Amino acid sequence: MLINLSELFSCQGKMKTYTQSLEMEQFQGPNGLYEVAEKEPVVLNITHTGDKKMMVEGTAKLSLLMPCDRCLEPVGVPFVLSIEEELDMSQSEEERVEALDEQPYISGYFLDVDRLVQNELMVNLPMKVLCREDCRGICSQCGRNLNHGKCDCDNQPKDPRMAAIQDIYKKFNMQST
Repeated sequence: MLINLSELFSCQGKMKTYTQSLEMEQFQGPNGLYEVAEKEPVVLNITHTGDKKMMVEGTAKLSLLMPCDRCLEPVGVPFVLSIEEELDMSQSEEERVEALDEQPYISGYFLDVDRLVQNELMVNLPMKVLCREDCRGICSQCGRNLNHGKCDCDNQPKDPRMAAIQDIYKKFNMQST
């Protein structure tokens, strides 16, 4: 959804509140494409601070379906994004790139709300997603989700020199259960 910012240029200090629904159904993250499970309208307060400069403040609430880093099951990850951006509408696209202040959500005098939220999501993605803290992951041989039960795979080391390490691993697992 696009917001025309030129309507705020009429006088300094003019402020307007926009409530925009998110159109995005998916989010392209660095590790894949995530489905948007839930989303609420984005509320933005945009204030003209003078000299074609705008202050954008607001919140966005949504939830992405992301795979667990251990077992690959989809997990609903909620986000409450606090948006605070200062926009200088007098700068050209080239000047923004040169100043290392790229704003892909600005095109002319239009603010693309979906791209603004995507930009905030990229910054706020979690380092690790787990379905639960004690997720057991998947079997490295058959791919079975070990949260649903054990598999019958032979976990014996192929290299006899690794047998000592396998014994230590078994002892550690028995102590943690």
